[in-house]
Amino acid sequence: MGITAAYMVPHPPLIVPEIGRGEERKIQSTIEAYREVAGEVGTYKPETIVLLTPHQIMYSDYFHISPGESAEGDFGQFGASHVKINVSYDRAFADMLCELAKSAGLPAGTLGEREKRLDHGSLVPLYFINQCYRSYRLVRIGLSGLPFHRHYELGQYIQETADRLNRKTVVIASGDLSHRLKEEGPYGYRAEGPDYDSRIMDVMGNGRFGELFGFSEDFCDRAGECGHRSFVIMAGTLDGRTVSARRLSYEGPFGVGYGICAFAAGDCDTDRRFGEQQQRQEREKIQKLREQEDTYVELARKTIETFVRTGRQIEVPGGLPGELYGQKAGVFVSIKENGRLRGCIGTIQATQDSIAQELICNAVSAAARDPRFDPIEAWELDDLVISVDVLGEAEKIDSPEELDVRRYGVIVTSGYRRGLLLPNLEGVDTVAEQVAIAKQKAGIGEEEPSQLERFEVVRHK
Repeated sequence: MGITAAYMVPHPPLIVPEIGRGEERKIQSTIEAYREVAGEVGTYKPETIVLLTPHQIMYSDYFHISPGESAEGDFGQFGASHVKINVSYDRAFADMLCELAKSAGLPAGTLGEREKRLDHGSLVPLYFINQCYRSYRLVRIGLSGLPFHRHYELGQYIQETADRLNRKTVVIASGDLSHRLKEEGPYGYRAEGPDYDSRIMDVMGNGRFGELFGFSEDFCDRAGECGHRSFVIMAGTLDGRTVSARRLSYEGPFGVGYGICAFAAGDCDTDRRFGEQQQRQEREKIQKLREQEDTYVELARKTIETFVRTGRQIEVPGGLPGELYGQKAGVFVSIKENGRLRGCIGTIQATQDSIAQELICNAVSAAARDPRFDPIEAWELDDLVISVDVLGEAEKIDSPEELDVRRYGVIVTSGYRRGLLLPNLEGVDTVAEQVAIAKQKAGIGEEEPSQLERFEVVRHK
């Protein structure tokens, strides 16, 4: 038993005839592929369907598994309230999955439900499946803001749960692709949009799940994708198994990509343990980076590790280069984990008596006091990539034309509000983007008058 098949599907409400009222014919290939998926699910006759959806409650650091005995929903928000779906939940499956996740330190569970009703990321796949098969119980799982590898881990525990319960299980990964395929689309056009869709359809259509980790968080954000995390969890449910992958359809006529792929699970295959491979590669990469770290980054890392483990801020150590003791400057400490920003705090001008003191204070703040993130925990320390920027003197400029996004950072000031963005950041390719982000950070409107300053940095990695 266990997991027999998995499917990657989109969830455009328009595809439901009662909503589309003829417009759905513009994505006829998607409809036909959906019917093929539903027919196959009916052939498999699963006892449990695990449905991964990006549109139920999503927490930054926690996977929500829908609790209770049952749920219902309708398409009322899309003008078709008479189209209703009711499901029974597989409580035993959800309970065991929660236990396995808890024992492994993976933050997942049934707490924190805010909306019991089925979301449209669940309703659309179930609408088609229910036309062919209804004798299943559902496990509905939301996504999180955690790194991709933790989504993959959740998939592995879904697989283990299905195996332990001897449940014939089908996994549905609900998620649209890019929302930035056309200017007239919901979020306009970006080159990353069609690039993402082309790459993801190639990866998924050929079952090369290990490559899902190669999509950076920044690239996915710029592409405006919806379902990547769903796909990563689904891939985890097939970890260590041979997979027969089929690409069934792809369309994007409305500026949003809709892709459908099918995966039949086979026998064990140790070469397809992509979670272990990714973690090993990441650790090797971090080890190489650590071997190349200079004194500035070593000091930041020692500061962070000591504070996270003991709650104590270190004193300035001896044996550092002279400029760390004898010079003052603004310092930014940036922390990344698995390619994602995990904390970044700095000072525009010196607030301490030396660069070393400035660095230590800001390293502690980046690890524990960045309001955008929870404090770093001890289990994360081995996965951190740290950089330190020492800021040069800022100089006022009269025009954005005096900026260079690779060379200069920018400070934007309007009254008491002041926003800063460092130079040469991944995903910030133009001066216009750099200035806009700095303004946004300071709460300065696009049309508000403001003063620009530029500065250079010495970046230590």
